[in-house]
Amino acid sequence: MQILAYLIPISLILGGVGLLAFVYTVRSNQYDDPDGDAQRILSGQYDDKPKS
Repeated sequence: MQILAYLIPISLILGGVGLLAFVYTVRSNQYDDPDGDAQRILSGQYDDKPKS
């Protein structure tokens, strides 16, 4: 039972670090490209089958 005294604070700290990292990425606009993927998938500019 003494191990829980270590594991609970460690898990809370790691969860907080993950939450802070997520908030940082949202505030730095890393997820703002709603139309980019939709346009890139329809574009023929990038060919994933190189000519041999």
